[in-house]
Amino acid sequence: MSIEQASPNPIRLHKELAALWDTPAGWGRLSAVNHTVLGKRFIVAAFVFFAIGGLLAMLIRVQIATSQTAFVGPEIYGQIFTMHGTVMMFLFAIPMFEGFAIYLLPKLLGARDLAFPRLTAYGFWCYIFGGSILICAMLAGVAPDSGWFMYTPLSSSTYTPGINADVWLLGITFVEISALAAAVEIVVTVLKVRAPGMSIDRMPIMAWYLLITALMMLFGFPPLILGSILLELERAFGLPFFDPTRGGDSLLWQHLFWLFGHPEVYIIFLPAAGAVSMMIPTFARHELVGYRAIIVAVIAVAFLSFGLWVHHMFTVGIPHLALAFFSAASGLVAVPTAVQIFAWIATLAQGRPRYDVPMLYLGGFFFVFVLGGLTGVMLAMVPFNWQAHDTHFVVAHLHYVLVGGFVFPMMAAAYYWLPHFTGRVSDHRLSVPAFWLIFGGFNLTFFLMHLTGLLGMPRRVAFYPVEAGWDWLNLISSVGSFLMTIGFALFVVDLVVQVRFGKAFRRNPWNARTPEWAMPTPPTSYAFGSLPHIEDRADRLDADKLGAELAGGSGYLGFTRNGWLETLTVDMTSGRPDQLLVLPNQTFKPLWSGLATGAFVLCLLFKFYWLSLAALALAVASLLAWTQGMGAREDVGALPIGRGEVAAPHWETERPPSWWAMVFCIAAEGTLFASLLFGALFLWLVAPGWPPPDAVSPGTILPVLCLVALGSAALGGRGALAALTAGNSPSVWLMLACASHLAAIVLLASMAAGIDDPTAHAHYATAFVTLIYAAVRSGLGLIFAGHGLWRERGGYLSQARSLDLRIGKLWHDYSAVTGAIAVLAVFATAWLVGSAR
Repeated sequence: MSIEQASPNPIRLHKELAALWDTPAGWGRLSAVNHTVLGKRFIVAAFVFFAIGGLLAMLIRVQIATSQTAFVGPEIYGQIFTMHGTVMMFLFAIPMFEGFAIYLLPKLLGARDLAFPRLTAYGFWCYIFGGSILICAMLAGVAPDSGWFMYTPLSSSTYTPGINADVWLLGITFVEISALAAAVEIVVTVLKVRAPGMSIDRMPIMAWYLLITALMMLFGFPPLILGSILLELERAFGLPFFDPTRGGDSLLWQHLFWLFGHPEVYIIFLPAAGAVSMMIPTFARHELVGYRAIIVAVIAVAFLSFGLWVHHMFTVGIPHLALAFFSAASGLVAVPTAVQIFAWIATLAQGRPRYDVPMLYLGGFFFVFVLGGLTGVMLAMVPFNWQAHDTHFVVAHLHYVLVGGFVFPMMAAAYYWLPHFTGRVSDHRLSVPAFWLIFGGFNLTFFLMHLTGLLGMPRRVAFYPVEAGWDWLNLISSVGSFLMTIGFALFVVDLVVQVRFGKAFRRNPWNARTPEWAMPTPPTSYAFGSLPHIEDRADRLDADKLGAELAGGSGYLGFTRNGWLETLTVDMTSGRPDQLLVLPNQTFKPLWSGLATGAFVLCLLFKFYWLSLAALALAVASLLAWTQGMGAREDVGALPIGRGEVAAPHWETERPPSWWAMVFCIAAEGTLFASLLFGALFLWLVAPGWPPPDAVSPGTILPVLCLVALGSAALGGRGALAALTAGNSPSVWLMLACASHLAAIVLLASMAAGIDDPTAHAHYATAFVTLIYAAVRSGLGLIFAGHGLWRERGGYLSQARSLDLRIGKLWHDYSAVTGAIAVLAVFATAWLVGSAR
């Protein structure tokens, strides 16, 4: 391969970088894969959904302003209530954090883009299309109406026979694809795509928050995705996972939902807390106190959050010992949260605080969030929880935590980082009255809801008796909500005025000391003219001096080469540069993949199941098309990267970002599989109607043959990589892997087909789904093996270029191990059921 490298002067350098990295105009904007463009799009879309959710909240407050209000009936109120929670939790909070991270993360890390730009674009289209399905359903009058938590049996086909619940189950699962894509993107980017010299203990504190949050998403979202799949299977095909008359249990949904739902609260809070940890040192004019203590505290919050899901289920009949454990854990999580708050206060105390509009919103955050934390400790106490459960007290607590812990910090972040987006600063004439309207209106609305809750007002009711005496409290709350809405409207107007009429500046209006301010604003598509070498903690930089040096091309990759979009990856811990990461150009492929995935979801929603198979095949084919033209047909070897150093392109290294992405995808998928096994065990131990009348009888021959096929598939993947490493063709081994996966699919499908009636009992249903799920895994293994053959035929594989086979080997091994676990689990439960009979 011919490698062309130029070392232009700074003006020419920036022109050449812009020619490579800029998004085309017109329809070409739909091909954007640049993180700056996509981050802005996520943020704008999330804010639009926030406005929709806020409008729904106003309708709720109008309905319950007095006991005599007849604004909407119970059916429409159920849709409004459900959509408000769904929009705010799934379409605003998480995507807003994702957009913030997508825009800011490479700039914080001293990189030019995220590790997988096309994955980010695909996630954006999934988010837009999934959210649009939900909003269109609401406009058509068939929105979900079982609550944003979709508790069974209310959401089962018996009580919700239309497509309302299906819209939620399929739409939210579609949106979760975007969330998991962002999680993989963020984790791999933080761990690998950093500026040289930025060791893991030199990262900006925000990078730590985003890394831990993304890891929580990887392990927190799969239980909800599994629950949605199981409930949709029950609604569409009658598989009785949640039906107690056929061996299911409605509490299984609550467990799966809150395994996601409680970490979700901290997934929303932690990125906002990271923004607080970035802003306070800037305005305190003092570096962050307790940097390492905060990191430990955030890790502790993440760890504890996964042990709190029963906190939401204290009234369902949990054994007393479990109640005591989860109550203690719920109170314990306040400790690492307090560590962060005290660190922020200490930073302000040791510095010379500069008070500006972002600090005003941070003050609102401290007040509101601490009050929410105090009521959270109250609800962690079982006796009080029993009294306040399902009342407006819980609604008030939830809003104090989420609005105080996310909205107020993100509004502060908007004023702090908007100059970075726009290159303009504001005179803030509207921001102060906007704050006081929001702050005052919020507390007027939700503080009084604590009182109505203590007086016994239940959640989710459209009407209440006048004799209860709640009218005056609800009326004042509704007035407060409209004041808050006026404040948000002023906030939007202020931002628009800043974007349009703000005073222009070039760089760093706050005198911050973090890498994102070491660039011109608004930022270029390539972020940095050259990449920095970080020699100290990344919140101790002289951003102005560093920015001038990087713009002059004196850092890494201060040149263009071969038309490639280049950035660097580093060793995870030391920050030593180890790979030249070549990123893809702008492309429409993520859009086509998103459309194909959306078509698959719509086919399922309208029950066109045979047509959905064609849409699924189209989606898979479109995703495979991403690899076309990626990599090289010749070995390149180490290339100069600047500062006298060299690095090989990522496809010639052992563990590039794509390899790590597969590792984290497997971790998320393994969590989903573990959740399925947990569900089966839960039903076995807790659900009524066990053991069933008859056991599943897979026999012994089919399971043994299946285990052999799965082991052979893993052997084929390993053998192909070994052959290529030795300089031989891997084709024979890849064909063995293909044949073995195909045999495993047939055997697993045969065992599943041998279950006479999966709808008769939850035991049969769980066995059926476990086997089909293992077959789907082998189907993906077949695709990976076939893709390896295609890449080998195309000349993209060699001893140095074995990345495709190493990624495939990970999946072959994983699918073999988990497939074997699935087969043995079905065989073992069948034996146990037979023994129990």
